[in-house]
Amino acid sequence: MSLPLADLVEPVSVALKFGIVAVLYLFLAWVARSSVVDLSRGAVGALAPGVHDPGGDGSSAAGTGEPRLRVERAVGHQPGDEYDIGPGAVIGRGSQVDIRIDDAYASGRHARLVRQAGVVIVEDLGSTNGTFLNEEPLAGPQPLQLGDRIRIGDTEFTYLDD
Repeated sequence: MSLPLADLVEPVSVALKFGIVAVLYLFLAWVARSSVVDLSRGAVGALAPGVHDPGGDGSSAAGTGEPRLRVERAVGHQPGDEYDIGPGAVIGRGSQVDIRIDDAYASGRHARLVRQAGVVIVEDLGSTNGTFLNEEPLAGPQPLQLGDRIRIGDTEFTYLDD
């Protein structure tokens, strides 16, 4: 005594429908999570917390010195070496960065420095091991002050703007 084919197809059809709905919900959850992560990193062109743009155009304010980083300790660099930041710079272990560091704890594109409204902002680019500002983990874009220390793994820089 065997079951008719129609009696076997109906449960399989229902299971496939539930499977498709489950995959759809997983996809939507993945999209929502990705959006939240991207938004928490900060939008490109947005001002960091605590930075005001008096002109409203994102240009640098006059009267500041040239921002630069001084090496305190880094493999392959001499302490005291300085790097001009210019309008911005990317620090990392990769070949397509402005300031290359040979640090096992650094990502290919680890951190970014950007000038906004006359202030230099430091931002972690989603690195695995994080970026530290004055020995505190960097949580979102932060404005730099004269003498701030940026640490990536065993590499440390001091921010200068005079």
